[in-house]
Amino acid sequence: MHTEYRQRRSQLLEKLGTSTAIFRSAPQAVMHNDVEYHFRQDSAFYYLTGCNEPDAVAVFAPHHETHPFVMFVRPKDIKAETWSGRRTGVELAKQVWGADEVFSITELDEKLPEYLKKADRIYYHLGHDEAFNTTVIQHWRKLMRGVQKHGVGPIALEDSSQVLDGLRLVKSEAELALMRRAVAIAAEAHNFARTFAQVGHYEWQIQAEMEYIFRKRGALGPAYPSIVASGENACILHYVENNCQIGENELLLIDAGCSVDYYNSDITRTFPVSGQFTEEQGILYDLVLKAQKAAIAQVQPGHGFNRPHDTAVSILVDGLLELGLLTGNQEEIIKEEKYKHLYMHRTGHWLGLDVHDVGSYKHNETEWRQFQAGQVVTVEPGVYISPTIESPEGQPEIPQRWRGIGIRIEDDVLVTATGHEVLSGAIPKERAELER
Repeated sequence: MHTEYRQRRSQLLEKLGTSTAIFRSAPQAVMHNDVEYHFRQDSAFYYLTGCNEPDAVAVFAPHHETHPFVMFVRPKDIKAETWSGRRTGVELAKQVWGADEVFSITELDEKLPEYLKKADRIYYHLGHDEAFNTTVIQHWRKLMRGVQKHGVGPIALEDSSQVLDGLRLVKSEAELALMRRAVAIAAEAHNFARTFAQVGHYEWQIQAEMEYIFRKRGALGPAYPSIVASGENACILHYVENNCQIGENELLLIDAGCSVDYYNSDITRTFPVSGQFTEEQGILYDLVLKAQKAAIAQVQPGHGFNRPHDTAVSILVDGLLELGLLTGNQEEIIKEEKYKHLYMHRTGHWLGLDVHDVGSYKHNETEWRQFQAGQVVTVEPGVYISPTIESPEGQPEIPQRWRGIGIRIEDDVLVTATGHEVLSGAIPKERAELER
C-alpha cells in the first residue's frame, strides 16, 4: 500500500499548486470516565497517510523547496505506551509513512508557519476538534496580516473537501479489493443469518452471529450499528435496539455491513422468517424489488446521480397507486412528495472509507454529478408502513392489513467503464430464493 499512498499524495499535491493543505487525525474519544472508545482514524487523514494513530497532523505544501509532505506525530514515550499501546515515534515515522520531514506534535506551533507562509491559500476542514480549529485559524490570521508587507501569504482559508473529495470518490483497484472483501464477508454473514433466523429467536441473536462472522473473517467489525428489525420494527429506518423476539409471519429486515481496513460494505435484505411471505408482504416485496432492479440499471457512466432515485420513486408510486395506498396523479404526487409517508429516504449514497462517503451529489442547484467508472454507490429503495402511519392531506388512510410491514433491499454497486457491477450479488433477493 505504500505506493498507493504515494500516488494519492502526488495527486493531491498536483491539485494544490501554490496552496497548503492541513489534515488532522481523529481525536481519541472517551466512552465514559477514563475508558476510551476503540480508536477510529479520520478517513481523509488515513486516505493520505495510512497512519492509524491519534494526535497527528499531515501538512502538504507543494511550494516548499524540500518538504512538500510533512507530518507531526507523538514522540516515543515508554511510560505512556505501557498503558495505551505502541507509538511509531518521530524517528521511524518518515520511514513508515513516507513523509519528507517529521516533527514532534509538540513542535507544531513553531514549525507550521514555515509551510504556510508562501501559500496563497490554506485548505483545512473545520472539524470537531475546536482547539485545533482555533490553532489553524490563528496561524492564518497572523500570516494574513503580513500579506500587505511581504506580498505573499494565504489570503483564503477553504475547506479541504474541495481538493480531496473528488480523488476519494473514484476508487483505485487497491481500494476496490478491500471493498470487495468487505462485501464478501458481509455476504457470508447475511446468508448465514437467513438460514439461522427462526421464529422465537431474538434480534440480537442474529446480530451476534453476523458480527461474529465479521470478526472471524478478519473485518474490523461492523461498518455501522447493525440493524436487525423484525415485524413493525422494520418501519424504523435506524432501528438499532435489536432486542425483540421474532414473531410468526414476520419479516426480518437486516441492514448490516462490515469494515475491512476502514473500507465498508452496506447491505440490506428483507425476508420472511417463517419461510413464506403473506399476501401483502409479497406484493410489497415484489414492488420494492422491481424498483431496486430498475434503479440499479440506471447506474451507468454518464448518468446523473439522481437517475436511480427518480426511477425507483416512479415505480414505487405507480405500484402504490395501483394498490390504492396512494391516490391522484403520479407526477403531482412525486412533485409534492405525497409519497414520503411510505418512502421517506433517498435511494442511495456513495460508499467507501465512510459508509456515507464523501463527494457531492450535485455540481450546483440544478446539475447532478454524473456517474463515472470507479465510483461505488448503494441502491436501496424501500416501503415502510408504520402501524401508526398518518397519511398526508388528500391521500387515503392505510388499511390495517398493510400496516406494520417494512421492506428495504440494498446492494453495493460499482460503476464500470461500460455499465455497473453489483458487488453484493451473492446474497439472494428473489422471492423464489427467499421462500421455502
